[in-house]
Amino acid sequence: MNYSKLICATSALLLLAGTSSAAEITVAQKDKKFTESKITVKVGDQITFLNEDDTTHNLYSKKGASVFDSSVMEPGAKYAIKVDKAGKFTARCAIHPKMKLRVTVE
Repeated sequence: MNYSKLICATSALLLLAGTSSAAEITVAQKDKKFTESKITVKVGDQITFLNEDDTTHNLYSKKGASVFDSSVMEPGAKYAIKVDKAGKFTARCAIHPKMKLRVTVE
């Protein structure tokens, strides 16, 4: 068996595996606002929304790179989305219309 070829192939696979990992981004809802006003993520990343408020929220996006609706999020609830398409979208709260998070997916 040619060990040098095996070592090279294994090293290449490990390098490729390391570059394809998705990030996990957390954005909180607090004081009827998102903790960020805009974020940039990569295709394949996961965005987790955490309700750190003492009131309910309803997170949604109706158009753009990601379309979703969390339904009612009670205090302490989490809602996660995986972004799988490049582009832009705005996450909003149906209960608090001034809440907006602009997301760019690269």
